Amino acid sequence: MTMLGTDTLNALNGASVAATGAATAARPAREDAGAQDRFLRLLVAQMKNQDPLNPLDNAQVTSQMAQIQTVAGVERLNTTVESLSGHFAQLQALQGASLVGRDVLVEGDGLSANAAGLRQGGFELSAPADRVRVEVLARSGAVLDTLDLGAAGSGRHGFEWTPPAGLDPALADRFRVLAQRGSAAVAATPLMRDRVDAVSTGDTLMLELRRSGSVPHTAVKAFN
Repeated sequence: MTMLGTDTLNALNGASVAATGAATAARPAREDAGAQDRFLRLLVAQMKNQDPLNPLDNAQVTSQMAQIQTVAGVERLNTTVESLSGHFAQLQALQGASLVGRDVLVEGDGLSANAAGLRQGGFELSAPADRVRVEVLARSGAVLDTLDLGAAGSGRHGFEWTPPAGLDPALADRFRVLAQRGSAAVAATPLMRDRVDAVSTGDTLMLELRRSGSVPHTAVKAFN
């Protein structure tokens, strides 16, 4: 009976595992199972035909078993991740559908009307400011009115604008925020309320907003 040398058989086993690992992503599950079966048969044959005077080391057996288990484990992990990705996409679509018809807060300088008919908007300051001023603008960019909001801390803030007597509120189209701390300007991001008309799914959940158009759901600052 021909004895299989340990070094030769290890080389064959290493090649078998490497080939199996490279093809795992493309082969069907039944082919991977067949590769594992061949590997185990080869290992059993190696143990049966080993030289009694130079038996296979336990550490070598453990190492070879660990290799085939790693290949099988990676394939199962890939299958699980693909399944979870599919479930996540379905869940994302359901959650997105529940947002249709709701108001959201996004970056933008458009004024919106509340239930009382007052125009409102918001902004986010990068740092505390000693003075915050909001300019209400017409579509042409002309300043219609100015609100002096005084000092404000960093973070998100809102405001309401009541048009002065004799000014048609329909002329107010957007706003501009000017903030200062001492003589230095403070960055202010304008925020506006918008309505979700539709959603779409793909690589990411997209919201179709009435005024802002299509934006990713990550652009939403708050939901109403």
